[in-house]
Amino acid sequence: MPECPHNQPSADGPDRADRSGGSDGSDRRRRLRPSGGYRKLRSYQVATIIYDGTVSFCDRFVDKRSRTHDQMVQAARSGGKNIAEGSRAAATSSQTELRLVNVARASLEELLLDYEDYLRHRGHRQWDMNDAEALEVRVVGKQHQTDPADQADWTDPVAHWKAYARWLEHTDPAVVANTLICLIHQADYLLDQQISALERDFVQEGGYSEQLAAARIAERRKQDQPDLTDRTDKTAKAPNCPLCGKPMVLRTARKGPRAGSQFWGCSGYPECKGTRPLATSDGSDGSDRSKRGKP
Repeated sequence: MPECPHNQPSADGPDRADRSGGSDGSDRRRRLRPSGGYRKLRSYQVATIIYDGTVSFCDRFVDKRSRTHDQMVQAARSGGKNIAEGSRAAATSSQTELRLVNVARASLEELLLDYEDYLRHRGHRQWDMNDAEALEVRVVGKQHQTDPADQADWTDPVAHWKAYARWLEHTDPAVVANTLICLIHQADYLLDQQISALERDFVQEGGYSEQLAAARIAERRKQDQPDLTDRTDKTAKAPNCPLCGKPMVLRTARKGPRAGSQFWGCSGYPECKGTRPLATSDGSDGSDRSKRGKP
């Protein structure tokens, strides 16, 4: 089964969304887990052009009374809509997000087989990955990756359609079908990378319930932390950084097993990452507190 090579993921991760608020990615309210922003996802953009192209293809070349017509349109629709729903569900359930993105991936795989069947049943040639036609289609996606000024336009489905119009509006159904096959392969690649990233985040950061519990523990530690701003003993005096000698400042750990606890950090951060433990009233640094059973 020939495949078109796919666009590589962006430098900040494999097709990750700016999931910071509404569907446009705006930060309307800070939440524990980001969600939304799916319109900026390359996988969603490609899935949308696949849906639009499939609706046009089926209306022109597939009998509307045929079950295949409805099945292809519904499979194409399922791709983009499940990506969007999964992105929104990320606010409270990483498992739901993963499940929906996998549904999108499976729907596009079903659609891919329908296009391959169409070409085979009618004796049309399916493009090889190195055919000139396939290479021309892939150039459009590569330009999107290399031209940041063009990226914002692709959140607009009309502008995105124009980029592929010469193939999607072709009078030869084989050209349209082969173009959509190339786009499906690109979307499949991007979704595979997206799923891998979601799985990795779940393993490293846990699900919503785990993150909610960790945030609550961190907040309780922060509330229970004594106020050291008015202390005049030696432990309240800021030490010098052991690495660069600059004065240190009091900081609070935001992540990890010691989230909510305080420590001394270099005032020259991020250039210098020197740290010192914060001494407690008994002269220890508190590092063995958990071993003694204290909260």
